[in-house]
Amino acid sequence: MSTSPTGGTPGEVHGTPPPVRPTVVTPEITHAECRKCGTRVAGLDGRYACGVCGWTNDWSEGHRPLPRAEDDPDFPGPGVVPENPLAD
Repeated sequence: MSTSPTGGTPGEVHGTPPPVRPTVVTPEITHAECRKCGTRVAGLDGRYACGVCGWTNDWSEGHRPLPRAEDDPDFPGPGVVPENPLAD
């Protein structure tokens, strides 16, 4: 392993390690056959909706748990009711 002019390894600043980036889980595109009409459908993480007949599978059949409201960066906080922009 080589060292940088600052004495650390390449990519480090003055001997400090680079910041650790958080792991981001992205949804996986999955494919299945519509249980109602047989059309091939695509979905995210095993959740499907058929555009031909309107069939949808239950949310609980997905491959991963759904994110919590608190995981949304726009979540206003517990007990806060967001204003409806379409109310007027």
